Amino acid sequence: MRTSIATVSLSGSLTEKLTAAARAGFDGVEIFENDLLASPLTPEDIRARCADLGLSIDLYQPMRDIEAVPDEEFARNLRRARHKFELMRRLGTDTVLVCSSVHPLAEDDDALAAYHLRQLADLAQEFGIKVAYEALAWGRHVSTYDHAWRIVEAADHPALGTCLDSFHILARGSDPKGIADIPGEKIFFLQLADAPLMAMDVLQWSRHYRCFPGQGGLDVTGLLRHVIAAGYRGPLSLEVFNDVFRQAEAGPTAVDAHRSLLMLQESAGLAALPAPVVPTQVAFAELVTPDAEPVSALLGALGFARTARHRSKPVDLWQQGEARILVNTGPAARRDGTQLAAIGLESPDPDGAARRAESLLAPVLPRRRAAEDAPLDAVAAPDGTELFFCATDRPELPSWTTDFHPVPSPGQPARHVHRVDHLALTQPWHQFDEAALFHRTVLGLDARESVDVADPYGLFRSRPVANADGSVRIALSVGPAPTDDTARAQHIALATDDVVAAARAFRAAGGRLLAVPANYYDDLAARYEFTEAELETYRDLGILYDRDADGEFRHCYTETIGRVFFELVQRDADYRGYGAQNAPVRLAAQHVQRPGR
Repeated sequence: MRTSIATVSLSGSLTEKLTAAARAGFDGVEIFENDLLASPLTPEDIRARCADLGLSIDLYQPMRDIEAVPDEEFARNLRRARHKFELMRRLGTDTVLVCSSVHPLAEDDDALAAYHLRQLADLAQEFGIKVAYEALAWGRHVSTYDHAWRIVEAADHPALGTCLDSFHILARGSDPKGIADIPGEKIFFLQLADAPLMAMDVLQWSRHYRCFPGQGGLDVTGLLRHVIAAGYRGPLSLEVFNDVFRQAEAGPTAVDAHRSLLMLQESAGLAALPAPVVPTQVAFAELVTPDAEPVSALLGALGFARTARHRSKPVDLWQQGEARILVNTGPAARRDGTQLAAIGLESPDPDGAARRAESLLAPVLPRRRAAEDAPLDAVAAPDGTELFFCATDRPELPSWTTDFHPVPSPGQPARHVHRVDHLALTQPWHQFDEAALFHRTVLGLDARESVDVADPYGLFRSRPVANADGSVRIALSVGPAPTDDTARAQHIALATDDVVAAARAFRAAGGRLLAVPANYYDDLAARYEFTEAELETYRDLGILYDRDADGEFRHCYTETIGRVFFELVQRDADYRGYGAQNAPVRLAAQHVQRPGR
């Protein structure tokens, strides 16, 4: 189906918004009145710019407080409407959005509302324009879509139909099944938005927290199915008011928006994309660093051994069990310290995974490789992390490990780590929702509800995504402040069956563990029953503890190098969390240990 986006959904000037929408692949736009009023371009210029970009202008919006008002007010409304219809003709669009009135003098009189809308439609018809009447969730007397439709039906005018908006319908808890009662040809327009589930005033919820489909908790897919079943064949158009999107760059936001519509069409059965190829394991995590020595020392203390070196690049492979860390000191390494730059995802079908990613607008990364190097497709996640779709030592597929030559290594120390448990990726503050949608749709991972964690200087928001068996877990988070560099720290959690032994071995090898305040252990003793020896061991090693109905979780942290630190985790039984209740203590302890304090 055709896709469209309201210009109010993006940041920047009108021309910036139009360019971003076109580049992201939208077919059309809704022109928000304020964007036009603030533009130096004439309506004819805007029309030409859209045509040059391949965009149709699907809607002009909004007209407000039109119906059921006193006679003198309605006369002024008709005068205003005539000006707008003339403008729309110059603009080259034929549909206008009229929102249900919030005017303080509006009467609770459906017959009067229908009479006024019929007069408005008469005037619109003179200009070849259609009027799409929409129920605002906070409309003074008309706040539900079925009420708006009854008024449209009563007005009975060919130039008058209704506009359905997923937020206005779902935010009020209205049952969308009634959409089936509306003839498809009378649904003049469909606006789509999602939103996180929140208990707050619906007007403030709408104006600040809308998000793209798939990023919130509303059943936008279910609503879309009802609209399509009713016979609607117009564009799927996004109208999102969001404080973050309005401050973010228009280009990436538009791509995120279009990806959400692709996902929505797939979930509603309206489009077929390459099937998701869910990764089965973390094949490797790649650190880039200008100085390999500190991270090499840290990996050695954790029990990793340097086992191989890339045949043509300055990249070393460190391995312990199935946990593999690449240390890259190539020219691309940034000078601001060690950081997690890439993730290798073990894929049942690497080519299929790449096709899926590309179909969902994931940027495909060019890769310099020698003729003998294994083919390895990669895309960029919203935060810039490179994601490789790969196979490891499987005879039926090229293995990335063949690009590495074994190197002599000293005797393997006692192994305590057997694989990567999870990766924690802190996102740029304006890309948190985009990242969640990206990992869910492109990688086929399931997203859990986000949680807020107290940081000494704000709130740290986190949302995990994982495959079904938990063999791939990624914790997406956003820091408390856009300018806080420490908020961008990433970490690699390593799975062990014995965190006490792993922590002791690490410290005995010269590693330094994050010190945890004694108050934490006093509280831990109050919440759970431990032997004094066990509690003292945890206190000594900085091990934190959590428990839920399914199991137990013990974990501790290394010092941070550059923007990366490691976590040792021991999951017992079927614990599926990430120790969120311990995160405030960890964040506070890391702030204390920041350089310069």
